Amino acid sequence: MKIGKATVPRTAISTSDAHTIVIRGQDLSKDLIGKISFVDHFFFLLTGERPTPPQSEVLNATLVAITDHGLVPSVQAARMTFAAAPDALQGAVAAGILGCGSVILGASETAGRMYSEIDTLARGGTPLADAALEVMKGWRAAGRAIPGYGHPLHKERDARVDALFAVSRAAGTDQRFVLIAAAAEAAMPEVLGKPLKLNVSGAIPAVLLGAGFPVEALRGVPILARTAGLIAHLYEEIRQPIGFALSYQATREMQYDGELPAHFGTSE
Repeated sequence: MKIGKATVPRTAISTSDAHTIVIRGQDLSKDLIGKISFVDHFFFLLTGERPTPPQSEVLNATLVAITDHGLVPSVQAARMTFAAAPDALQGAVAAGILGCGSVILGASETAGRMYSEIDTLARGGTPLADAALEVMKGWRAAGRAIPGYGHPLHKERDARVDALFAVSRAAGTDQRFVLIAAAAEAAMPEVLGKPLKLNVSGAIPAVLLGAGFPVEALRGVPILARTAGLIAHLYEEIRQPIGFALSYQATREMQYDGELPAHFGTSE
């Protein structure tokens, strides 16, 4: 990311005066509230353009797909933080989001960047299957993981993949990146020596890039979706607290393998 040389802070997203809040050139109170969905408003804030119905359908589907997946690390972090500081819901939500990286939630952006490299090579005349193989082997040679494939629970193709692809097809958005994702899946045995299947983090960029969503903002989609899921878990934590139980289970299962002083375990 380039560090800018601007000396004056500028934004085209919003401004306000005593009477009007302006969002992307629109009067928030008169033009947007009650007239645009949250999903469409997110797209509008991000791009400055209102989404087409197909774009809205695909974005909405991806947000639904990634909102929650049980007591995953982000949820456990949030619930244990809330148990320790029940007066700070915002801190607990932040704790759950802070781990958004290459393994959890951030893989969609990384996969999207890989798909974009494959797309560039294929548009230059390389057959799609060869382009996928070349880019993926290049990533592996550079010591980079291949994002968007394999899942510890869903050994076959993650069911959310086909559901998102079906929404994308029905909406009529560009299927080019869906084909790229499938080509990368087909190349997995040669690249990694095992037939890893697409997961939801690979499907999300495949459908969003085809809907005109910017690759640089892909990580924001799972962050936004998971924020909603974390709030649901924290509301449940208020009514049915398990944060300390999660902590106790970790302590119970812990095995210390470091050195001990000679008197440890005695009454001395």
